[in-house]
Amino acid sequence: MQNQFKECDEDELESLRQEVAELKTALKNEEAAFQAQSKLLEKFVMMARSSTEEVLKTALQMTLDVAADQTASEKGSLFLLEPSGKVSDAILSRTEVTAEQRKRLIGTVIDKGLAGWVIRHRELGLIDDTENDDRWLTLPNQPYVVRSALAVPILRGDELLGIITLLHSEPGHFSHEAANLMQVTADQMSLVLENARLYSKLEKYSKALDAEMEKGRQIQIDFLPYEMVKQPNCEITACFYPARQVAGDFYDAFELDDKQIGLVIADVCDKGVGAALFMALMRSLIRIFSAETQLRGIAHEILEQHKPLPDGWIGKSMSANLAHLNALQAVTRTNEYVAENHWQLSMFATLFFGVLEPDTGILTYINGGHEPLFILGESGIKKTLKSTGPAVGMMAGMKFKIQQVQMEPGDILIGYTDGVTEGKNPDGELFTDKRLRSLLEQPCSSACDLLERIKTHLFAFIADAPQFDDITMLSVRWNPVK
Repeated sequence: MQNQFKECDEDELESLRQEVAELKTALKNEEAAFQAQSKLLEKFVMMARSSTEEVLKTALQMTLDVAADQTASEKGSLFLLEPSGKVSDAILSRTEVTAEQRKRLIGTVIDKGLAGWVIRHRELGLIDDTENDDRWLTLPNQPYVVRSALAVPILRGDELLGIITLLHSEPGHFSHEAANLMQVTADQMSLVLENARLYSKLEKYSKALDAEMEKGRQIQIDFLPYEMVKQPNCEITACFYPARQVAGDFYDAFELDDKQIGLVIADVCDKGVGAALFMALMRSLIRIFSAETQLRGIAHEILEQHKPLPDGWIGKSMSANLAHLNALQAVTRTNEYVAENHWQLSMFATLFFGVLEPDTGILTYINGGHEPLFILGESGIKKTLKSTGPAVGMMAGMKFKIQQVQMEPGDILIGYTDGVTEGKNPDGELFTDKRLRSLLEQPCSSACDLLERIKTHLFAFIADAPQFDDITMLSVRWNPVK
């Protein structure tokens, strides 16, 4: 009886020893796998932060290198699979091949080789000797000897992400312990490969989106004047700095009938693609409507009905005043079109539209909710052209009052969008109206020099802080030729 108990105790003790040994091996494999995953993740994060272009390819190579180090393999390959089972990328043991040879090799291995067997069975493939295992396929003109192989599926849940195949020139190189270690390691590697694949897709999408946005930027720039209107009496200049690739700001300067000049600066609500599309719409509407003849009736009655000042019109020419009035009807017509056809978008724009008569310096304008424009003389700000109506496109039936001013020789008209006064420095401080006005109060002899002065101070103030809003300015100096 004692002998039976003794034998039973020894059997239980031996069983316990085996369980402890297996547990140690499992823990050892888990630790090695965790270390492999940590190493891969660390490298992947460093690689992503450095904006490496070949993120996915580099991640595949790193994964293969770690697997080869753990098993002392001489060569190896890695196939990355799509959910459909198609090979989306690969690193081959044989590197010196053409694209056509590469495609043919991958197809052959997936169809008849060990990697294909693993894909079909979704289990580890261990070959002790390739000469005695029909799962191994010796490729034509293979420049290296393979006697043992280990192919491991990389699974993420039910999805097969890839296959690692490790090779050695001696038979029996890969033990069952090494195979189990690689299976555990492959489970950990799946996280890295999945992240690399997603990162690569995101990178491709980002590049495609950047390319489309760049096309949008070029199209938007084409909407702005290639060259400013050139008149002997006028110097017209502008600048445009979008906060993003496309913007909601715009400016325009174009000739109307009788050599009148249309001047526009506007800021569409919101930013990005939607604002850019709306900018293109409103710019086109202003141009189209301002060129159409809409006024009907007796001239003096029309002018009396729309007189800009209590005393009437400054201009001595009835035809010039009518031309200005006609062009400015574009603001009302644009407002009605947008409010009636695009009200559901809740898009609108603050907009200044002025018509300048180059021969006389008379400026007739509507300021639809835009920042005030200034007329500068030798001693600084002479006149402030404040809002004469609401923003354009908010609601049908809105009224826009017309105003008229007389510019004097050497006067400069300056308009801007709120991206100027609301430019922020690295501490979050705004540039402010006060800083802008202080620059406008200083004497300036040209429209171009004025914009350069403002830009120099503004961008020095912003420094390396991100630009949150579009920056646009339009400047006109009237100086009649004697």
